Amino acid sequence: MKRVKMIVAYDGTNYCGWQVQPNGVTIESELNKHLSELLGEEIHVIGASRTDAGVHAYGNVAVFDTTARMPADKISYAMNTRLPEDIRIQDSCEVPPDFHPRFCKTVKTYEYKICNRRFPDPCSRLYSLFYYWDLDAERMQEAADYLKGTHDFTSFCTHKPEITNHVRTIYDFTVTRAGDMITVRVRGNGFLYNMVRILVGTLLRVGSGMMQPDEIPEILAAKNRSRAGDTARAHGLTLVEICYPDYS
Repeated sequence: MKRVKMIVAYDGTNYCGWQVQPNGVTIESELNKHLSELLGEEIHVIGASRTDAGVHAYGNVAVFDTTARMPADKISYAMNTRLPEDIRIQDSCEVPPDFHPRFCKTVKTYEYKICNRRFPDPCSRLYSLFYYWDLDAERMQEAADYLKGTHDFTSFCTHKPEITNHVRTIYDFTVTRAGDMITVRVRGNGFLYNMVRILVGTLLRVGSGMMQPDEIPEILAAKNRSRAGDTARAHGLTLVEICYPDYS
């Protein structure tokens, strides 16, 4: 028995998210199906991030256990001949049996794209949020700076009763503009349910002048979801990378 880690990239447009659903095709269900056919045994992957419907990824991580003799580094090549063209394995390798993609120490990086112009851009519609009103990226960066560090992010997540610890650390949080495209990039040790999309929704309020940057500390202290901005739509979000500092 060996444990194999895969780095998975996908366009989430046509999928009901990562996690297996009873009535819909998901990234996880596609991986399970094609791995089981390839290796001749029933495979169930464990994903690092259960991305929502419409969310994209360059580098989500999944592991699975197998008794198959195929070398771990060859599985990526074999899988990419079977998977639909909007899912591709970027790497596969053997990892220690105790490696778990969700329970090991991680550093995750997300990006959110905002197309800020007078009319929508049809070529970016699946990968960015169209926002008509003028946005001030400098004000958004000022607000993002308040969110760096270790905080209780209760105000910035959708409630899940099974999650009791809302303390997370954001290492870096940047807002940059290139022409009509604003990129929000955030890196941290983990993110709560819908946290990145709510952070972006709050920055949109700041950038459009509906909220002041220096209101962010008050929102954090309130620990009240209603104080933060809306949950930004899923299709602008991409999981860029997941790093495991304790593993090479």
